[in-house]
Amino acid sequence: MTADRADPADAGGAVGAGRAADARAATIRGAAGGIGALVVATFVAITTEMVPVGLLPLISDDLGVTESVAGLLVTAYAFMVAVLAVPLTLGTRRLPRKGLLLTTLVIYTASNVLVAFAPTFAVVAAARSLGGVAHAVFFSVSIGYASRLVRPYLTGRALALVTAGGTAGFVLGVPLSTALGTATDWRTAFLVLAGVCALATAMIAVVLPPVPGGGAPPADAARSTRRTALALAVTVNGLTFLGQYTVYTYVSVLLLAAGLGASTLGPVLLVLGALGLVGTAYAAARLDSHQRRTAVVALATIGAGMLVVGLTFPGIVGVLVAAAVWSTGFGAAPSVLQTSAIRTHGASPDMTGALVNTTANIGIGGGAALGGAVLAGVGLGVVPFVGAALVAGALGVVLLARRTFPNPNPTTSPESLSDDGGAPPARTT
Repeated sequence: MTADRADPADAGGAVGAGRAADARAATIRGAAGGIGALVVATFVAITTEMVPVGLLPLISDDLGVTESVAGLLVTAYAFMVAVLAVPLTLGTRRLPRKGLLLTTLVIYTASNVLVAFAPTFAVVAAARSLGGVAHAVFFSVSIGYASRLVRPYLTGRALALVTAGGTAGFVLGVPLSTALGTATDWRTAFLVLAGVCALATAMIAVVLPPVPGGGAPPADAARSTRRTALALAVTVNGLTFLGQYTVYTYVSVLLLAAGLGASTLGPVLLVLGALGLVGTAYAAARLDSHQRRTAVVALATIGAGMLVVGLTFPGIVGVLVAAAVWSTGFGAAPSVLQTSAIRTHGASPDMTGALVNTTANIGIGGGAALGGAVLAGVGLGVVPFVGAALVAGALGVVLLARRTFPNPNPTTSPESLSDDGGAPPARTT
């Protein structure tokens, strides 16, 4: 892996650069504090992004707008991230990485406080836009940050652990915020979330070690090949998220139409979200030694699950089983695709993170729009087939792009130490 160049502004000069270098040489165990801090920060970031989903009826009733208009609080947020991630990452590339992460968390906190006290929908939308700006930078930086905390051959495991924070945001953050808002008031949910964001900010300030900025690959003869590999990796990322959110945006509608009771919907969604953690654990265990195989298994599982949802709909048993399979597969996808993009060395870790962030949010917003168009046009039963076709396209790119999704992993070296001090696995195929 190309050595990261320490930014003189980062971590206060030579001393900070030395500390950052020590962090970069860490095992998972040695970097546990920093990884844990990023897990918590990722949890609050995802919860902040998605929390309006469960509170839309309450927000629309209180502020006098339709639910479709209130839904723009999520859709517009995603598209803001998609548009701003790359330019903001470029504009902040000389700033200290840790300071930049802290700034995004402060903005998340302020955004949620403003939403909690907003008198009108326009003010809520403006406050959410502020959060969207923070989100555009946060994930661009945090993906590269996690990869800098550990040795190159442990990048996959580190990113999988950090990704678990995002999954926990879906599984715990959004449902708990929804339950709190329903029991009290939607504004209370945002205010409590602001407090959790403030706690995450303090944790990052105290626990997370600084890392060097820069890290752009050299302008050598292989640069074009690396950039092509990166382009393929983020294309797969975009297709995967597009397919996922074409269906997942309307999963509640699918489940209810298949005969699931309204009172059971919340627990079922909670279980489906928790199964994503199983997929994340699989990626953490396998990604660093079997990168290509893990990518193929994850995407094949997602696509097959969606296909069976479509084939068995409206039979509730088949839909539930297939949705469980699909949810498990998607739990592995983000860390697989982030790691694959980072390991192409087609750009600096932060710019790679920005491209991953951009394509994911294009997929989130575009998938919601595409699924809605299919639902309104040809019907609900066709939505899973469209999602499965998009994920199949992503799988096809993985199968063809062997340089982008290699096996064995080029970053696994015999001289590297494993997490517990031993050698890494000898077999990498």
